[in-house]
Amino acid sequence: MITNQLAQYYAVNADNYDQVYANEARFDDLDDLQEMIAELLEGHTVLELACGTGYWTELIADVAASVHATDVVPEMLALARTRELDDEIVTFGELDALNLPDSVGQYTAVFAAGWWCHVRREDQEKYLKQLRAKFGKDVLLVLLDSSYVDGDSMVIARTDAEGNTYQILTADDGQRYEVMMNYPKDSALRKRLAPHGREIRVERLEYYYLLSCRLK
Repeated sequence: MITNQLAQYYAVNADNYDQVYANEARFDDLDDLQEMIAELLEGHTVLELACGTGYWTELIADVAASVHATDVVPEMLALARTRELDDEIVTFGELDALNLPDSVGQYTAVFAAGWWCHVRREDQEKYLKQLRAKFGKDVLLVLLDSSYVDGDSMVIARTDAEGNTYQILTADDGQRYEVMMNYPKDSALRKRLAPHGREIRVERLEYYYLLSCRLK
């Protein structure tokens, strides 16, 4: 389940969350990601986990058969809805990506951006098994997340006994939050996904990585 501190951090920062996408240094990565994600999800029935402000929802809606965009933070969902996307293609719902209900619906693809970094290392195996049980074999899983970049990313404040790493982030309310942000290497991603997925691909860009696979 998403922690209260993490939810509060994103709630407070919702209005300014998309500023990261306005960073000119990231434009080349974002252009490449938009092309790759559109190609991966074209024609799919997509469940989007942790949709945030709907930045990626808008892109996916242009190519997918349908998108159900979800987030646990109401402030994020409210912003996503202001994009006024085609309601015949896009629906929204409140959902904790780390605590999926028994009946979550039928989809051909699951997409999440900026979310895998918040799944504890000790919970990842159990969670991947849960995805397979809830969505079934051959469903496409696409994970987009940040790479650690020296001089750009916030420094790692601490590492716990399980290897999870934490950063101290200052929110728009002036408060400081300790947020778990894991930055796995390609080899670690492949090792973790191998028992649960096939056709695993990891595209590593400067600021982001994109993982895709088919659930076994």
